[in-house]
Amino acid sequence: MQKKTDKRIRLKKRIRVKIKGTAECPRLSVFRSNKFIYAQIINDMTGKTLGAASDVKITKGTKNERAKQVGSQIGQLCVKAKINKVVFDRNGFKYTGRIKLLADEARAAGLKF
Repeated sequence: MQKKTDKRIRLKKRIRVKIKGTAECPRLSVFRSNKFIYAQIINDMTGKTLGAASDVKITKGTKNERAKQVGSQIGQLCVKAKINKVVFDRNGFKYTGRIKLLADEARAAGLKF
């Protein structure tokens, strides 16, 4: 029997073949665990992380509220680094719930996907 994580990992590999981040348009990678959510801005050409945010240190609020905070943090980091446009990488997760809330807040902060 196939596990849910195995299916997500296969989907993630298929997506990563199509998505590449450059210096002009880096990749916004989102990872969601049962407790936390993480977001990174990555330049795939150099292999460097340009910025990162997570809700590990945020203790107040629901998971959805913390995902919104991470989205606004990553959006503010991009604005400071003068990054306007990114490629969104959801890492094989469905575009619902906390992933969607994070993306919406990043867009509200000024990012374009």
